[in-house]
Amino acid sequence: MYHANYLRFMERGRAEWLRSLGLDQNMLKSEYNISFVVVKSEIYYKSPARLNDEIKVSTEVEQLKRASVVFMQKVENSSVELCVATNVVACVDAGNFLPKRIPLGLSGVFTNGG
Repeated sequence: MYHANYLRFMERGRAEWLRSLGLDQNMLKSEYNISFVVVKSEIYYKSPARLNDEIKVSTEVEQLKRASVVFMQKVENSSVELCVATNVVACVDAGNFLPKRIPLGLSGVFTNGG
């Protein structure tokens, strides 16, 4: 698999993680006027994925800050850790994309959920 494709899988992992908490990007935009954008990724590629591999992406919050979330993510196939990453996702105003504090009501969801 091309190395950049791991980022796509991790993005999907974060979206599914949010969905498991009863949230999604459209709701965050309409109810809170916020979006989340990746501002930093540190990736360690350990082993290649191959065609037809069934992969699993795990996503957990490593650190919650005032206006960002640090995610630890892993991509694995059935028995091998393929890739590990730390992704920093910033909360921004959905209209002007300037940094914005994560709403207090969401902070508890991020720390107690997922």
